[in-house]
Amino acid sequence: MDHTSALPYRQPDPVNYWVEMIKCRHACPVGTDACGYVNAIAEGRYEEAYRMARATNPFASICGRVCGAPCEANCRRGSVDKPVTIRALKRFVTEIYGPETGDFTRYREFADKRMLPPDRGDFEKVAVIGAGVAGMTVAHDLAQVGYKVTVFEAHSKPGGMLTAGVPVFRLPRDLVDKEMEAILSLGVELKCNTMLGRDMTISSLRAEGYQAIFLGVGLPKGRKLPMPGAETPGVYDGLDFLRAYNEGRPMPIGKRIVVIGGGNVAYDVARSAVRPDRIISSEETREEMGRGEQIAFDVARSALRISGDKTVHIVCLEDRDEMPADEIEVVEGSEEGIVLHNRRGPREVIVKNGKVAGLRVIRCVSVFDQTGKFHPTFDDTILEDIEADTIMFAIGQTSDLSFLKPEDGVDSDRGLIKVNRDTYQTTAPDVFACGDIAHGPRLFIDAIASAHTAALSMHDYLRKKCTEVAVRRRWSAANYTMTGQWYETRRANPPVIDVERRAAGTDIVEERFPEAMAKSQASRCLRCNVNTVFDTDACVACGGCIDVCPMNLISLVPVPGDPEAGMMVKDETTCIRCSLCATRCPTQAITMQRFDYYRECVSLDGHNPRINYGGVQ
Repeated sequence: MDHTSALPYRQPDPVNYWVEMIKCRHACPVGTDACGYVNAIAEGRYEEAYRMARATNPFASICGRVCGAPCEANCRRGSVDKPVTIRALKRFVTEIYGPETGDFTRYREFADKRMLPPDRGDFEKVAVIGAGVAGMTVAHDLAQVGYKVTVFEAHSKPGGMLTAGVPVFRLPRDLVDKEMEAILSLGVELKCNTMLGRDMTISSLRAEGYQAIFLGVGLPKGRKLPMPGAETPGVYDGLDFLRAYNEGRPMPIGKRIVVIGGGNVAYDVARSAVRPDRIISSEETREEMGRGEQIAFDVARSALRISGDKTVHIVCLEDRDEMPADEIEVVEGSEEGIVLHNRRGPREVIVKNGKVAGLRVIRCVSVFDQTGKFHPTFDDTILEDIEADTIMFAIGQTSDLSFLKPEDGVDSDRGLIKVNRDTYQTTAPDVFACGDIAHGPRLFIDAIASAHTAALSMHDYLRKKCTEVAVRRRWSAANYTMTGQWYETRRANPPVIDVERRAAGTDIVEERFPEAMAKSQASRCLRCNVNTVFDTDACVACGGCIDVCPMNLISLVPVPGDPEAGMMVKDETTCIRCSLCATRCPTQAITMQRFDYYRECVSLDGHNPRINYGGVQ
């Protein structure tokens, strides 16, 4: 462990206490230094902010647009009022320095090489199946440490669920293209329109000399409920609809649409359905128009929204505060005219003359049982019919493992590929898998994190090595001044385009923070990497820190079993790092110290005990 500090301190045990204190970074599956890049933005150090945002995330630019942001969910500022807008601040710097600029130099230079194994490969051939975030992350890591990586993609372009599942109005496709090109620039080979099970097999890849194979095939199929009328024409899988819509070949849907589901995918489906059947991008279309045509186009788009061309409903089991969908999705969906029906469960598709006529729903009394498990209960006496000519399910995803053959040696369990969760190695020693196909639907950032682990495990398998991740820590004096009026700066989301423009086309909804707004929002960070460190030997229990603390977090309490003794107790939950306690302390028993850390891959002697080397000892 690296540790340097000239200051007196007493460090709690375990040491991970300080790592976990930086909640945003600890919550990020790939360990992005969100605290670092947010404060760099506040101080105008934008290039350094991009370096930190990019360091452990090959898809930093995309995550700046569509990440589920567990960092924000865990942001300690949220315990005071509202979390810092961490995701949108990432977008602010990636648009200045990321691959979307067309220059991949910083993308390549700013990758944290400390998280790559120190010993290089010998250009062994590695096959990656699937060009989604998991597969391309594995390719990104292995290509940098000396492997010849070929990515096989079933579709005509890379992206996986980024292009098939994320609506075009949330994620620009040219941004996806650029981030994929940045990874390919590392020396990765890409073969599109090549499907496992149709154009090649695991056995044929082995025969071609691929010494390790990664499966990043995801969960490409949606789920339907087995209920009356579910097979009627006009009842769709929401993922099929999204994929077709995003590819510019929308499926034929009616004017009265009901989407079943309460998560982000349901809102992606509903918000896509409310838009025109033919994809229109005003930025692309207006370039080809004269002045008069532009005016007519704008009028037509507004008329489409105002006329109520479509009605789109969402039906979900959950109450409003139980819905898994992000709040911003629900709010923006409502602004676009989507009607939400909470506490409703689908009972049957109403069919008339062989066509969808509506959805019959039943009142949902509760979604979860007393232990918190999913176990919905219903009131059979409360039924409601919602008029519809199109119904779409968005209630989950399933796999397609038809490519697996007995001779592959890869086992599956309940639709997922069986893996060692520590290494993501399958039951076949040379085959690895992670992302949704290994652990079920999760966030993009979870797939990226699991792919980092899988790539490291593949390296250990190929090199017959053992690589571990060490945490390096350092303490230093923290000299800073709390931002004036910090409490008065409220959370603000990035600006969005007006609702009529949103619903009438496929323009990107969310805009980038203006610079002044980005710096202001970044200044809301409570700097969790700065700590009030106590030297109990120097404390005289004067109570000065108690008196001056604006959040009333410090108290003097009796020592159990010794009523005449006392001890200082501090609640870290809502500490704002104002440093008033350290300033007030007459004995310097309290000091403000900065805690920095990073992770580094180190190579150990011998084989990795968690890796199956296929009989090699």
